[in-house]
Amino acid sequence: MGTTLCAILGFNRGRDRAWPMSKKRLLVVDDNKPFLEFVRKIAVGLGYEVELATDGGIFKEIYQTFKPHQVIIDLIMPDIDGMELIQWLADLDMPAQVIVVTGYSPEYVNLAKMLGEGKGLSTVLALTKPIKTNELRDALMDQAGEMLEQAE
Repeated sequence: MGTTLCAILGFNRGRDRAWPMSKKRLLVVDDNKPFLEFVRKIAVGLGYEVELATDGGIFKEIYQTFKPHQVIIDLIMPDIDGMELIQWLADLDMPAQVIVVTGYSPEYVNLAKMLGEGKGLSTVLALTKPIKTNELRDALMDQAGEMLEQAE
């Protein structure tokens, strides 16, 4: 297997419309079910309420009602790719923070970064996959800290 990269993007726009802080909510979309379960296990251990989607269409449906604080998006999926989902989220001007994951060329992460920045997103952190438990935990906790600061 090749190197996989993960970049975390956060919305600059819409911060005044942050979701209520009742419980941290994470929505993950990836066509790799073992990865979904890995993320769920880590996030639940950090106190997140987690929803999983195996394709972009299901992700869009869940996003509308679940209102996650953070999302993890696989860039390469069979139906709707992660780039399209980033565009969709930016068009909605939603405040969720986005973690983009790919198992392909690092250029995909760079394209996601350029798209995100062009739509009001900014790069926060980059990780390589396989993502270690502590790396994912740290990324989610750092993002949760930023959410709490924004809510104050």
